[in-house]
Amino acid sequence: MNIKTLFLFVIAFITSASDLKAQENPCLHKGHNLYGKVRFVEYASNANIKIKVVEAHEDLRVKLVESFANKCGLWQAVDSFPDLKVYITPFEADLKVKFVGSFPGLKK
Repeated sequence: MNIKTLFLFVIAFITSASDLKAQENPCLHKGHNLYGKVRFVEYASNANIKIKVVEAHEDLRVKLVESFANKCGLWQAVDSFPDLKVYITPFEADLKVKFVGSFPGLKK
């Protein structure tokens, strides 16, 4: 096996490993988990993501919980030490979100 073949093999392996990691946790946006402790902020400049609340054609279904926000779409609203800072906008947004009572997660 020559150096060029070995190099291509290593690149292919690294690429497939990074794809596998993305598949393990698809509930990410801009490097932030879409679950956990969330703080709703007043200014877009303070936010990690901007969301638009919709009733249909959502990207993410969110259920607000009091604790154990450890799965995709489960958000626990907090005032301090958030995992994610969110700004709600009626205009251009990173994600369209629908608040639900059951079946949170990414829309398939």
